[in-house]
Amino acid sequence: MSLPPIAVFDLDGTLAETAGDLIGTLNALLTREGLPELPLAEARDLIGAGAKALIARGFAVAGATLTPERHDQLFLDFIAHYGRHICEKSYLYPGLIEALDRLEAEGFRLAVCTNKVEGLAVDLLEKLGIAGRFAAICGRETFPFHKPDPRHITQTIARAGGDPARAVMVGDSRADIDAAKAAGVPVVAVTFGYTDTPVDQLGPDRVISDFAELVGAVEALVPRKAA
Repeated sequence: MSLPPIAVFDLDGTLAETAGDLIGTLNALLTREGLPELPLAEARDLIGAGAKALIARGFAVAGATLTPERHDQLFLDFIAHYGRHICEKSYLYPGLIEALDRLEAEGFRLAVCTNKVEGLAVDLLEKLGIAGRFAAICGRETFPFHKPDPRHITQTIARAGGDPARAVMVGDSRADIDAAKAAGVPVVAVTFGYTDTPVDQLGPDRVISDFAELVGAVEALVPRKAA
C-alpha cells in the first residue's frame, strides 16, 4: 500500500499570524529589564527561528547584550509568559481552512514542522481549533535537530506517515526554505509571514500571497500518484 502525499507547514507566519502574542511577550521581558519596547510593525520580522533567536534579536535591537546564562534564563521566562498569553491576539490566516480542506480532499496528509517548542505549538493549534487536522506536530525539540537542518522536515514526514517522494513544505522564512531545499523537498513560500528578506529572493519553488493559490502551487510540485 502506497503512502499518501504530504503537505508540511511551518506555524508562525504560515498557518497563523502570531506576532502580536510573540512580540507582546518579548516586550514584557524588555520592559522588565528596563529596555524600550519594540513596535510590532518593526519587530515582526525578528520572528522565524524560534524563541531563543527572537530574544537574542530583540535584545540586540534594544541595545542590550546577553551572556549565555542570561539568555537561557530569559528563554525560560519567555516560554512561561508566552504560554499564559499564547492565543490572545493570534489568528489563522484567511483562506487557510479552505486550503486545508482542498488538500485533504486531494488525498494529502498534513503535518506541522515548526521551530516553536512542541508543547506550545500543540497548545496554540488546539486553541485555534485545527490541531486535530495534523498527523504530526513537530517542534524545535521534538528531534535532536531543528530547521534549517533538513532532518527536521524529513523526520516530520516520517512521523506523519507521509511519502517523502511526494512531499511539499509550506513556510515563510529562510529556515523553512533552506531546510526544504537541503531535504530535496519542494517548497512553497508565503509572502505574508516573517522574514527579513523577501521570500522570492530565497529560492523557493513557488511563492503565494494568498491561500487561495496554495492548492494550485502544490499540485504543480507534487506528483499526483506514487512512482
